[in-house]
Amino acid sequence: MTNNIAEALNSAYNAITEFQTKQQLNQQSRLIAVSKTKPAASVALAYQAGQRAFGENYVQELVSKATELQQLAGIEWHFIGPIQSNKTKDIAQYADWVHSVERLKIAERLSAQRPLDKAPLQVLLQVNISGEESKSGIKPDELLQLADAVAQLPQLQLKGLMAIPEPGKGAQAFEQMQKLSLQLQQQHPDAKELSMGMSDDWQEALRFGSTMIRLGTAIFGAREKQTHD
Repeated sequence: MTNNIAEALNSAYNAITEFQTKQQLNQQSRLIAVSKTKPAASVALAYQAGQRAFGENYVQELVSKATELQQLAGIEWHFIGPIQSNKTKDIAQYADWVHSVERLKIAERLSAQRPLDKAPLQVLLQVNISGEESKSGIKPDELLQLADAVAQLPQLQLKGLMAIPEPGKGAQAFEQMQKLSLQLQQQHPDAKELSMGMSDDWQEALRFGSTMIRLGTAIFGAREKQTHD
């Protein structure tokens, strides 16, 4: 398993670099290794191979892995799943980044519950760019108002946007997200991050300015089905 994860990471790094070079893309893009349903031991192996940023969809797994691996210097936890109000305290305690803020109430709770001895929580606003009823995220025309409010919260730092487009509509959605990102930066110059692109569409996402690519199965292998609170 050690070699498999290390090799998968190396292949992903090389593929990203090669694509950016070929397309003459200048933005700095980071790989977020999505470790949901995978054990802490797999995360530790990826860490040993040089990976530092890990994404979790479930609060229970975030807390468990962050606690077990707290001795790993520089490890960075990104919460990327839907946020329930009764889960904000754990996210505020254990995450370094949150990609899925879509409501002011959630943002206010994260700020209020972020320990004062920790750096401010880095947050991205999730946009429902394809307008899917089953997807989380704010409507594009409500984005700037939410951004202004979130930027005022003391224990949060607004860093940019996240989206999960409808399958098959990535190019159009990513182009819209890039435009929204530029609009956001006019009001909030530091909010430059654009979290979009997964295993099936990361190349298209990079073409439209993605700075964070979220890869799971490509790094850790097929996921197991699990039930979480």
